[in-house]
Formats: sequence, structure tokens, C-alpha cells
Amino acid sequence: MSGVGEEKSLRKIAAAFGPLADVAKSGGAAMEVAPFSRACAHVSVLFGCLGIAFKFAEKDYVSKVDDLIEASKSISTLKNMIELDIQHGCVRQGGSHTRNLLRVLRGLDMVRVLFEEIIKSEGNSLREAASVSYAKVFAPHHGWAIRKAVGAGMYALPSKSQLLKRLNEDESSAKVEMQSFVRSSGPVIQYVEELFNSKQLGIDW
Repeated sequence: MSGVGEEKSLRKIAAAFGPLADVAKSGGAAMEVAPFSRACAHVSVLFGCLGIAFKFAEKDYVSKVDDLIEASKSISTLKNMIELDIQHGCVRQGGSHTRNLLRVLRGLDMVRVLFEEIIKSEGNSLREAASVSYAKVFAPHHGWAIRKAVGAGMYALPSKSQLLKRLNEDESSAKVEMQSFVRSSGPVIQYVEELFNSKQLGIDW
């Protein structure tokens, strides 16, 4: 974990989403797959730091981001990627780029809500923040068995101070980077959601 801390992961995550937010808010520019997938890859570290409760999310998220990184070698924009899957009739099939994009989006949203909850929380426990973010983002899409397993895993979460130590941050510096990610990820998440909705795909699947 020392290597993770030395890299200042929170700073990397926050910095990567700033330019994406600019694209999202520009009103006309198309978001490219390559910078989007690279930015998402930085977030993988956080899932790894949260321990067993989010092990399912880390494994799923990393594999989906890897797929988007691979797709970026031949597909320029997120819009083109979705349109290609529509043309091939494979949008909702397991392994499709569009389905993987939706799963990655869900991971980003979970982290955004988690950061919001950590910022406003007091004390050293992450359980409340993690429970709220899971309930808002992942739980509606999970069956009873997964929800129960995650609930049990919440008792094995690191404390807030342990998490910050793993990320090589103190509370004040972490809050700055988390707030930056919350601000920049919001427009990016909204942009991708609007891509799905503009194609009448919805995001609740």
C-alpha cells in the first residue's frame, strides 16, 4: 500500500476528472473514450482501499474499465461507442462496451456519494458513509444475497484515519481533493447519463 500512498491517489483522481468536466459542461464537445477510461482507472485504487465490503465492486469495476481502455484504441468517443453497440444490437448483452460503461458510471457515482458523505461526516467511522453510498447507488441493482454480503462486509471497513493513511492524506488535504472530485464528477456522470437517455436506453438496467 505504500506505493499507493506515495502516488497521492486522491489528487490524481481529482485532477483526471477536471478536464472531463470541462468537456461535459462545454455543451458541444464529444467526450473521448481514452481520457474518460484513463480517469476512471485512477478510481480503482479507492475500491481496493475499502476492503472486503467493496471487493465485488473493485473486481467488477476494474474489468469494465479495462474493457473501455481497450475499446479506446479503436473507438474515439463515448457517443460513437454506444452507437456502434446499438447498430450491432448488443447494447444490453454481457460484455458490451455500453453495458460496461453503465457499470463504470455506477462505480463513479458510488464514489461521488461516498465522498460527499465522508466530507460531511464526523468521527472516525466510514460505515455510515459507505452504507449510504451503497444503498443509493448499488443496492437497487443487487439481489438479496449480495446486499446481505455487503452489509456484513461493512463491519470490516477501515476507519477514516486508516483510509486516509493508505491514501497518504490528512483530513484537510483529503477533503479538498474529495470536494474537487465531487464537483468535477457530477457533470461527467450527468453527461454520460444524458448520452444513454438521448438514445432511449435508460440507465436503470
